[in-house]
Amino acid sequence: MFNFQSNPFLQQEIATLILLLLAFFSKYISSKLVRKIAKKNESLEHRTNLIIKYINIIIFSITSLVIIIIWGVDKQQIFLFLSSLFTVIGVAFFAQWSLLSNITSGILLFISFPFKIGDRIKILDKDFPIEAEIIDIKAFYIILKTDDEETVTYPNSLLMQKGIALLKPLH
Repeated sequence: MFNFQSNPFLQQEIATLILLLLAFFSKYISSKLVRKIAKKNESLEHRTNLIIKYINIIIFSITSLVIIIIWGVDKQQIFLFLSSLFTVIGVAFFAQWSLLSNITSGILLFISFPFKIGDRIKILDKDFPIEAEIIDIKAFYIILKTDDEETVTYPNSLLMQKGIALLKPLH
């Protein structure tokens, strides 16, 4: 018969194992769900993989935090560490605000699917209107090709701020 007194960490080990199984299951289910949505909306594989990567980072972060709590790290120390971490990240992201807004806009564009590769769009900018075909959609920007065969990269955050008209193809 197994003696529970011989292993004082058995409860933490079991809880950690269960949590890791839940995290693995969550990653699997979320990956399948994102791929199903992407296939339904004819999204590109690299955009789908990027969204899955973001979700996996969130799952990993939550799992790590819960494991730290399971193993009895003092909550005050956790909050002190997290507040310090968020302060450093906040300062770094504030310095790189356009980077963060482009990532967020890229996720929103992926979820809402307002247009896809091959569509012709007109960006309704009073000073610099652009009419072009979408060549590629990246995490931070889209690549456009104008009628003059110029290649233009346009930040995702600006796409979310400007009006976009979906045009009929030339051919």
